[in-house]
Amino acid sequence: METSFRISKLSAYYGPKEAVRNVNMEISKKSVTAVIGPSGCGKSTFIRCLNRMNDLVTGFHIKGEILYDGKDIYSDDSDVIDVRRRIGMVFQKPNPFPKSIYENIVYGLRIQGINKKDILDKTVEESLNKAALWEEVKDRLHTSALQLSGGQQQRLCIARAIATQPEVILFDEPCSALDPIATAKIEDLITELKKEYTVIIVTHNMQQAARVSEHTGFFMLGELIEFDTTQKIFTTPSNKMTEDYITGRFG
Repeated sequence: METSFRISKLSAYYGPKEAVRNVNMEISKKSVTAVIGPSGCGKSTFIRCLNRMNDLVTGFHIKGEILYDGKDIYSDDSDVIDVRRRIGMVFQKPNPFPKSIYENIVYGLRIQGINKKDILDKTVEESLNKAALWEEVKDRLHTSALQLSGGQQQRLCIARAIATQPEVILFDEPCSALDPIATAKIEDLITELKKEYTVIIVTHNMQQAARVSEHTGFFMLGELIEFDTTQKIFTTPSNKMTEDYITGRFG
């Protein structure tokens, strides 16, 4: 499998506090990689390093290297806006803008200066189809996105991420605020998305990681304890800490 990210000796800091320590990992293209571990173990900090979202936090800095498609995304000549366009993100709580469904989807395109109606219309339909939402909202595109249910809002946020044509989609606990039916829809969607995108999902739900991913990384206190195929992590983990977490002895 082709490699999307090659991460070497990555440590991440908020001021003097070390949140992630010496992580080495390779993430495959067009597959789903899950990141699991107890609360406060560095999962979210880690994936936010992958699209430089942590840059927005005062005092944040990293050591080590993150190569995406062979290029260091933290090098001086790296274009942060381009990094975030190519590596989209969906957050824990659905966060639609207080605008219409249509305007939520085209927001990123308008920022890029794209305003041709036929392009915007086509992008809206394609993105909502890929997010399995088109049939539910096609007759009310110009109503407020805030009127949608929680699960629909999260799929709208996925459609909004897809609209700018990313290559990677990062999910930071995308189902933690959703009911089981909405969660199942998001999981089905992730399985579809990996045909076109590299997907990385942080989840506290181990069954979810087992269902949707090919590879899983287990974090503990900022360190990557084990990284392997999901099947191996969940059936014959190499590390006792991984086994203890998977079997519910702690966490």
